[in-house]
Amino acid sequence: MNFFYRGLCALMLTMFFQTTLSAQYLYKDEVIFNPKFNESIDKLGSELYLKTGISLRLIMLKELPDEKNIVSYEKELMKNFNEPTILLTFSEMDSKVDIYAHPSSLYKYFDKKQILSPISSSVQAFVVALLNMNFSDMTSGGSILPLLAQKSKKGEVIGKYSAAMFNGYADIAEQIAESKGITLENAIGNSNQYSILAVKILFYGIVIIGIYMYIKRKIFYARQKKYG
Repeated sequence: MNFFYRGLCALMLTMFFQTTLSAQYLYKDEVIFNPKFNESIDKLGSELYLKTGISLRLIMLKELPDEKNIVSYEKELMKNFNEPTILLTFSEMDSKVDIYAHPSSLYKYFDKKQILSPISSSVQAFVVALLNMNFSDMTSGGSILPLLAQKSKKGEVIGKYSAAMFNGYADIAEQIAESKGITLENAIGNSNQYSILAVKILFYGIVIIGIYMYIKRKIFYARQKKYG
């Protein structure tokens, strides 16, 4: 009986260990190396997989290998997974971010174009379209690129990467959860929009200052012309 009990315990421990190993949703990390970041990704990824059967994995690369483009790399990496999987991939040196899903039916649960938009809000999208005189594509609501585009001091770069990629990871997870009609206890909800709000405030501030300087210059030249 004791032998059976020890064997059962050993089996349960082995299964638990294998489950723990397979629940690494920060699948590759050559950039962040932060245990708290890893833990946050794992908590959200594990809950999403438990409730939906979809594995959302984050790939943080220093550089893409063998001069591959990011999609080719993702397709090659996808061969390692049997379950429905979404890869959110970031390559620091290549300045590339992409989302790749297999099977392709997974794309219906989230808006890839919105998540990867370089524009954070609809107002910003309108201003950019107005400046470029191109209103054909005004997709906004980007949760990754607006943060990555922010200037940062040397010691703050890793923090910027962490915030941007977790923001995007959470955005994908929460959109999937909403599409499936479930609630994620580890979701960050509206709190992940605070960082985007900061980007919006900065952008609008620059736009307002630009408009003010433009008007001021116009008035100056008009006065010069009138009294000169």
